[in-house]
Amino acid sequence: MDVEREPMMDSRSARKHQAILDAATEVFLNKGYAGTSMDDIAKLAAVSKQTVYKHFADKEKLFADIVLATTDRIDALVNLVADIPADADTLGENLTRLARQFLTGLTQPQVIQLRRLIIANADTFPELGAAWYEQGFERVLATLADTFRRLTDQGNLKTPDPLLAAHHFSGLLLWIPVNQAMFHGSAQHNDAELDRYAEGGVRAFLAAYA
Repeated sequence: MDVEREPMMDSRSARKHQAILDAATEVFLNKGYAGTSMDDIAKLAAVSKQTVYKHFADKEKLFADIVLATTDRIDALVNLVADIPADADTLGENLTRLARQFLTGLTQPQVIQLRRLIIANADTFPELGAAWYEQGFERVLATLADTFRRLTDQGNLKTPDPLLAAHHFSGLLLWIPVNQAMFHGSAQHNDAELDRYAEGGVRAFLAAYA
């Protein structure tokens, strides 16, 4: 019987662990780090505060775990960036499609909220902010740089510094919608505007690097 109960107990513990992570993410995003208490998280997760502490040593550890867990979501974007076809005739079309998906992924409300939360606590947790950047956005930039290097080697682009080109590409896309969202506290764009940013950004990029 003990052998049978053990998987069930592990499953129940895993569900509680995930419930705590989900609740913590919601509360931290809504209230910020300083405004969040373990009582808030326990209440939303429908567990006791003792259960929260059983899974996470303290609020700082829980905050770090929910921040770093979000870097896994960038995997799809990394794969997308790595798969740009090397077809000179459709390069603009392929980059525009990538740009639009890039914008969609990085201007999601929760991504913007998380970005604001990490920046707001960068002085308190500088190593956490650096880890989130390195494991998330910097990984996308590195993959994008490798892709631009490949397209340059194949004669489709001219990027003497592929990493700088990757920064230019992402900056052309994200500068307007992300800055607007950061200062207003929420997204200010619609789908038509994201289409325009994608198309305009790729035109500017190709004018410099085609």
